[in-house]
Amino acid sequence: MRQTYLFTSESVSEGHPDKVSDQISDAIVDLFLSKDPEARVACETLTTTQLVVLAGEIRCKGVYENGEWAPGALDEIEKTVRQTVKDIGYEQAGFHWETLKFENHLHGQSAHIAQGVDASGNKDEGAGDQGIMFGFACDETPDLMPATLYYSHKILERMAADRHSGAAPFLEPDTKSQVTLRFENGKPVAATAIVVSTQHAKGYDEGEKEARLHAYVKKVVADVLPAELLSDETEYHINPTGSFEIGGPDGDAGLTGRKIIVDTYGGAAPHGGGAFSGKDPTKVDRSAAYISRYLAKNIVAAGLAKRCTIQLAYAIGVSKPLSLYVDTHGTGTVGDDRIEQAIQSIDKLGGLTPRAIRTHLGLNKPIYRKTAAYGHFGRKAEGGFFPWEKTDLVEDLKAALA
Repeated sequence: MRQTYLFTSESVSEGHPDKVSDQISDAIVDLFLSKDPEARVACETLTTTQLVVLAGEIRCKGVYENGEWAPGALDEIEKTVRQTVKDIGYEQAGFHWETLKFENHLHGQSAHIAQGVDASGNKDEGAGDQGIMFGFACDETPDLMPATLYYSHKILERMAADRHSGAAPFLEPDTKSQVTLRFENGKPVAATAIVVSTQHAKGYDEGEKEARLHAYVKKVVADVLPAELLSDETEYHINPTGSFEIGGPDGDAGLTGRKIIVDTYGGAAPHGGGAFSGKDPTKVDRSAAYISRYLAKNIVAAGLAKRCTIQLAYAIGVSKPLSLYVDTHGTGTVGDDRIEQAIQSIDKLGGLTPRAIRTHLGLNKPIYRKTAAYGHFGRKAEGGFFPWEKTDLVEDLKAALA
């Protein structure tokens, strides 16, 4: 592995138009799972100036059955969409939770997809689609995430918290960050560049108000990044284009699933290509990516490697994965093949079938809207949320390798 280099990752805030779409899609997933834990959902969202459009396929007992919506269901869907936009903070002329136009084009799940996925007779439940999924972990941060992405997320989380609390009333919801770190001997040693572009209230692009905004951003960066990474050599690019008053879906259309690198590992690891948001956990794009992260994180937490990439592959309608691949990038304390064997020998993982994954991680619950901003990984496993971030497989791995 190369030991000295510059690496960059970006993040986007909850108010970015694509993230607005992701959060709406996952709010719909949560709504249906709260009604029926076995609900099937594939919900895509388009956001643009004063408009939200839903499209996709669903199956949900008591809500949508035999091609019919239950009484009040459509109103509840619209209420969920508007509440999500309100929670993000959009009350602007070009995108306002109360006055935006809403269209719902959700319809029933394809019977041909359902017959491949549903369990029947001696057939176990199959994967909801074909595909490859990756998980990753490394020892660069306490949460075992790539440092560039970790700090990009933390900058935006702090700014969003200050916006919601009123501590930074000049901030508007749409924000992007980017962190470039210099690595030596494979470890981050210096922040060479910080980029933050934030939507702002009128007037905060000139004079004293602009200076106040810039000072605020630098203070957030200083609070979030370890002091040893920052120096007089760090370059700051704050709103480098100038004015940023028009933002969110009014400034640029948003779509579900367009920020998959922000959602995962910031480019530090491969991505299988499938988005997460808007999908129920029978879709292995989501659930297998979560179990892959869980496995990789536990391998690093167990001290078996400093870096670990996991790949799983599935075929639609087939329950067992087609392949399991482990790569510890030359940092493993045992052979990668032995770690693969250890994973396959742990009974509680159930052979990594879609149902076993959902059972082990408890995924058939309304826990997904929280994942749709600031990353699906590197979060705290608390209150039933982010269960794939637990490190409760460490002893099982060690025992399997003893």
